[in-house]
Amino acid sequence: MDSAWIVLSLAGLITGFSKFSIGGMGLLILPILMISYPGPEALAILLPLYIVTDIMAVCSYKAKVAWPVLLRFLPLAFLGIYVASYFLASIDADQFVRFLGVMIIFMILLGLYLDYRPTTFMRKPWAAYSMGFFGGIVTMMANAAGPLFSLFLLEQKLNKETYVSTRAWAFFIINVVKLPFYLSLGLLTLETTEASLYTLPGLLVGSFIGYHFLKKINPVQFKWLIRIMSALAACKLFLFS
Repeated sequence: MDSAWIVLSLAGLITGFSKFSIGGMGLLILPILMISYPGPEALAILLPLYIVTDIMAVCSYKAKVAWPVLLRFLPLAFLGIYVASYFLASIDADQFVRFLGVMIIFMILLGLYLDYRPTTFMRKPWAAYSMGFFGGIVTMMANAAGPLFSLFLLEQKLNKETYVSTRAWAFFIINVVKLPFYLSLGLLTLETTEASLYTLPGLLVGSFIGYHFLKKINPVQFKWLIRIMSALAACKLFLFS
């Protein structure tokens, strides 16, 4: 349990830091947790962490939620979650690990593409629907749809306060919707909930560090560091699964 406790503490630390700093670390958190929990149950261990930080976020940003924007992509996100739940039910642990590696590489390549291409197409209705659907699949399978949802919201010309509030509520609603699906799949159990509790000290420390050191982080350099570490994690999933 000593090594598992270290992994859980590290996952909590990174989750808290990511939620209250510049984000973008979702692709890294799950592979780290899978060092000790190499299967889909790792998703269920992370979900309570995200809901705790989501509650903290929505309590901080209660006003100026762009509900019309949310209503454009949330229904398709729910559909994506529903479709992904059937996929999760039909694969074993080894297949899940390989699929996760593919998803991480895809998200990294998408981020690289969008760094150098215009994203004005995100304002079109079909983009909202597709981002919602694929985001629902990614969040259900990897808890890492933040870049997709953030990309869509950034192109809606929201002011900073509205963007932050809308983003916080989007993640909170989606993560709550995922709860019954993880329960029905047998992923969310007393054992995974107990493991989630071990992450809380790291989560609080990470949140404190992320909140107070946000201004000292170079976002561009940090983004590339996370991409490199996520790519290495994906290679580890492919080679050693």
